[in-house]
Formats: sequence, structure tokens, C-alpha cells
Amino acid sequence: TKAVADGRRWDVVIDNTASIPRWVTESAGALTDAADVYLYTSSISAYADSSTPGADETAAVGQISAEDEAVVKTNKDITGENYGPLKARCEEEARKAFPDSTIVVRPGLIVGQYDRSDRFTYWPVRVHRGGEVMAPGNPDDPVQFIDSRDLGEWYVRLVEDRAFGTYNGVGPRSPMSIGGLLHGIRATVDNEISFTWVDADFLEKHEVAPWMHMTVWVPPVGEYAGFSSSSIQRALDAGLSFRPLADTVKTTLDYWNSLPEERRTQPRAGLPAEKEQEVLAAWHARER
Repeated sequence: TKAVADGRRWDVVIDNTASIPRWVTESAGALTDAADVYLYTSSISAYADSSTPGADETAAVGQISAEDEAVVKTNKDITGENYGPLKARCEEEARKAFPDSTIVVRPGLIVGQYDRSDRFTYWPVRVHRGGEVMAPGNPDDPVQFIDSRDLGEWYVRLVEDRAFGTYNGVGPRSPMSIGGLLHGIRATVDNEISFTWVDADFLEKHEVAPWMHMTVWVPPVGEYAGFSSSSIQRALDAGLSFRPLADTVKTTLDYWNSLPEERRTQPRAGLPAEKEQEVLAAWHARER
């Protein structure tokens, strides 16, 4: 605030953290006359639903009432239900403060080095461990994610080009399936390994959850039919580019292996080895 009062100016503000609209109102409002560009990192979850494959940035976003928004005071008040609508409202506040110079990016799963969620990391670690790997659903089920380095480099391009507007920030360039992802990771190792594909209904029956246990993947049916197939054509036209999957896998593993052993024994996502063996045994018994 003092810097603004003293007349300091910035080329761009990059807001990577705000999930509560009030925070954007205050930060963007204070910087309206002190910055040229406001880039807000939203989320692919901002959309009202994920049922339409190939949906682009014109799809409807989630809504939240003023009353429900008012009770959200801190991050502890954010839930799976209100997260997306709150991000959509944050976008709205950014555009109000910077009506002609806002960039909104809606990333999906951001992966790679320093990913503390372990939501992508599970698969490189599991595939490198080898053996019989339980793979989820249908090998053709779509997945989307983006390396944090690709996202960051693209942010620089967007700002330099003054590419104002809204973009889906996901990848890769060509559609990828969960089968393509796992076999792509497989190509980076030399070990004894096999994949056993277990259908979504069986996983659900055995309390194996998509996304948190079988990470990156969500069955593409019903309300999630378009979850991992958002259109990225507008982003590609604005210069979004991607490094090879093998690069992302290697960087992810290097980061994981650099962590203390205690941390690596307590992954924050993925399926525990004991549970994987239990479900695989049940699957094979079913086949017999």
C-alpha cells in the first residue's frame, strides 16, 4: 500500500493464490492505477459443469450467492462445492479492476517439480517401482495436466504480448489418454512391469477413488464426461507450448527423490501399496 501511495508502478501483477473474491477486490483494487496488466490464475473448476467434452472458454461458469460467499472468510471455509464458483467470482473482480487489461488462465492439474500434492507424482513413482501396476478404467479415458514450467513460460508470453482474455491452461497439445500417460511413463524405465486395467465400477465397489487414489484420472461419464477434454485451441493460438512427457516425468522423479525419506513414506495422494495388492487380488479372483 505504501509503495502504491508513493507512486510506484509495475508492468504486471500475477495473482496465483487468491481463492476468495474479497482478496482480489482488495488487491486488484489497490493496484488499478499502479499496474499495466493483471494476470489471475483461476481454475478449470470455475466452469459450472464438466459434462461437455471439448468445451471452450465460453462455457458457463459456476455461480455462488452473495450470502454463501459472505460466509467464506478463510481458506478453511473453501470446499469442493464452492471452490469453482469462488474462483469464477475472483475472475469477475479482477476484470472489474482491470477491465481492459486482465488475463485469466484456468489451469487444470499443475504438475512437475515442487508439486506438493503428489496427485501426478504417484504415477511416475509407481511405474518406476515396477511389478504389476493397477491401472484405472479404460485405457482410452482422457487425461489433462500441465507442467508448471510450461505454464510459467506461457505466462511470460501472454504478458509480453498483452494477450488479454481468458484461457484454458491445460495440456498436452494432442489429446492424451490414461493409457498413453502410463505407457509414456513406462518408456522412461527399464524394469519388469505390467499393467492390469480394472474397470471404474469395480474400483468404486472396492473404495478406490478417482483423482485421489487413481490420480490424474476421472471416469469420463455423466457430469464428468468432459472433465479431461477441455478445448485448448485459444491457448495454443496464444503461444502455449509443451515439453515432452519424458521431461516432466524425469523432473518429477528427481524432485521426489530429493525429498526426505520420511516425506516419501507419506504420499499425499495415490493408492497405498497394500490396498493396490488387495484390489488386484480381488480382480483376479473375479476373473477366475
